[in-house]
Amino acid sequence: MSINTLVKSVQDIMRQDTGVDGDAQRISQMVWLIFLKIFDDKEQEWELTVPDYVSPLEEEHRWSNWAADPEGRTGEGLMTFINTDLFPALKALRGSPNPRGHIVGLVFEDSFNYMKSGTLLRQVVNVIQNDIDYNNSQDRHLFNDIYEKILGDLQSAGNAGEYYTPRAVTQFMVDIIDPRLGEIVLDPACGTGGFLTGTLDHLRPQKKRPEDDVTVQETVRGIEKKPLPHLLAMTNMLLHGVDVPTNVRHDNTLSRPLRDYTPSDAVDIVLANPPFGGTEEPGIENNFPSRYRTRETADLFMALIMQLLKPGTGRAGVVLPDGFLFGEGVKTTIKQELLRDFNLHTIIRLPKGVFSPYTSINTNILFFEKGGPTEDIWFFEHPYPAGYKSYSRTRPLTRAEFDREISWWGGPSRTGREENEYAWKVSAADIAARNYNLDIKNPHQVEVVHGDPAELMAEYEELTRQVQAAQDALKQELMAALGGGR
Repeated sequence: MSINTLVKSVQDIMRQDTGVDGDAQRISQMVWLIFLKIFDDKEQEWELTVPDYVSPLEEEHRWSNWAADPEGRTGEGLMTFINTDLFPALKALRGSPNPRGHIVGLVFEDSFNYMKSGTLLRQVVNVIQNDIDYNNSQDRHLFNDIYEKILGDLQSAGNAGEYYTPRAVTQFMVDIIDPRLGEIVLDPACGTGGFLTGTLDHLRPQKKRPEDDVTVQETVRGIEKKPLPHLLAMTNMLLHGVDVPTNVRHDNTLSRPLRDYTPSDAVDIVLANPPFGGTEEPGIENNFPSRYRTRETADLFMALIMQLLKPGTGRAGVVLPDGFLFGEGVKTTIKQELLRDFNLHTIIRLPKGVFSPYTSINTNILFFEKGGPTEDIWFFEHPYPAGYKSYSRTRPLTRAEFDREISWWGGPSRTGREENEYAWKVSAADIAARNYNLDIKNPHQVEVVHGDPAELMAEYEELTRQVQAAQDALKQELMAALGGGR
């Protein structure tokens, strides 16, 4: 069964169930089931590779004992088992001293069984059991495809789309930041874990010893406050070889007062696409000094990221909307400090449609290092491919398109950069003179000046009057000529 067919088959079964309402619930339901199947497959592996392995689950709660038999529990019996036995037991594991059990408890802390029909649930379980086997080497590589299909479906699941950063963007940012083994990498709003798994893929060739797996598990960190993306992130980490992803926490990063962060909390790298366009719950802004006090989420995350980076060595890549570039008030304060205490060396200006379909807002990637001040900022305007007017779900941004930026970048030292039709440089002094407005257009592109609407209307009316006068004069001359010929 193909990936699209598998996921569609599961979703079609769920659509017949009266308890599941909408794509987001279908995805949530499907993911906790897939998580349990993956965990069961991993347990079979751990029983062979981990000395004296002991499952954190009771035998009757393991997938292989209640789900694997296609003729097993179904109907009301299955629903009673799921709702009154399995879920309470899994949720209780959050307090387990067994690290793997603790992970399961965290995953199920805010998970729910939305399905009402045990017969339909059995059908879903059978599809997953028959077509997903993590321990089959041929199937293992398909898990990323399943995951990508689920993430693609998230884009059309209402506001669930906010959790998804296109893989092309995460790969490019990870490649540019270039995490090294042992460096602490944090995504403080990790969503489904795209930056984290991109980092894991980047670090894989650097691992030489078994202990390196422990290092990676301890240093690649994420925080996500919403249950569904956190569940997806945990599943994603398991798929990428992090067996005990305790450093992917279910929490609101902004709920901790900024003053409570100490040097021991500092990180080497931040890779993030913080939520933008939204506001935090009342009171969150009081966790920040008065100069940062706002309820706009992206601004608060920027203040936090600036605080968390290690002095001298910390570096970050952060996706932010145009509104941050030209915004005033708290945004001006943040940008002023960014240029004073950091080297904001590069801003990649992305075109519309990168985050289609759930937002058409123009976005930018800011790359900066802790240790300023900034002297010059390089801007690079990412162009559409030939023939494109926008991106879409069927024509998304691809990683290969960033090869233009990679070849221009100038390596780790960023030497040899030159201005071209896409790239230009602006001094920090010029930025300060603009009251820290970073919304600077490409000077190499011909800009269409639309002008003031009132002035344009007046010009239009004057041109219309002139045309009418010319027509009247021509008519009079033509009539006179005709009259003279009679």
